[in-house]
Amino acid sequence: MDFGTWPHQLLVVDVEGNGATPPDLVEVAAIPIADGRPVPESARCTLVRPPQPITPFAARIHRISNQAVEGAPSWEQVAPGVHTHLQHAWIAAHNASVDYTALRRHLPGWEPAGVIDTLRLARATYPAAPKYGLDALLAYTAIPLTGIDGQRHRAGFDAHATALLLLNLAGHYPTWDALTAAAVPPGMPGFVSPRHEEPTLW
Repeated sequence: MDFGTWPHQLLVVDVEGNGATPPDLVEVAAIPIADGRPVPESARCTLVRPPQPITPFAARIHRISNQAVEGAPSWEQVAPGVHTHLQHAWIAAHNASVDYTALRRHLPGWEPAGVIDTLRLARATYPAAPKYGLDALLAYTAIPLTGIDGQRHRAGFDAHATALLLLNLAGHYPTWDALTAAAVPPGMPGFVSPRHEEPTLW
């Protein structure tokens, strides 16, 4: 992969919700990729105090309690900074429609430059993989996670792990355009319709 073809600003994002339908955000993280590697020292992550309590089911998954977010800022307080940070960037996420939809609902008027879905990309890259959840793909690719701070199902950890997965998958594509052709879901920013040759008589 020629990382010189990659966009200037690519952020791998992850969000965690409070279990409501639709969910209120309780944690948001974004880690940049530059020169073919994640840049954890430039990552941003924040807890958010949701307007409705975190459900017991959601808390069991991400282990963020209502007590943990009591002193966190509200979404109204963090939204301007999140919007500015994500504006005009390419974003990547695992099962990206979930994160993209949640962020779009919380950030009216926000539109990223494009959306990379590592789930879609993994299906194209590893057709023989037994499963395509993040845990299963991390195990299948044997990506080491020992240097990541935090724990699984927290936004910062999952964004960093997804960034490593993205770089693993990127090694199978020669250019950014080839990667995005496999990774951007139809209907999302950055999607380019496949070119079809016009029929001819000869």
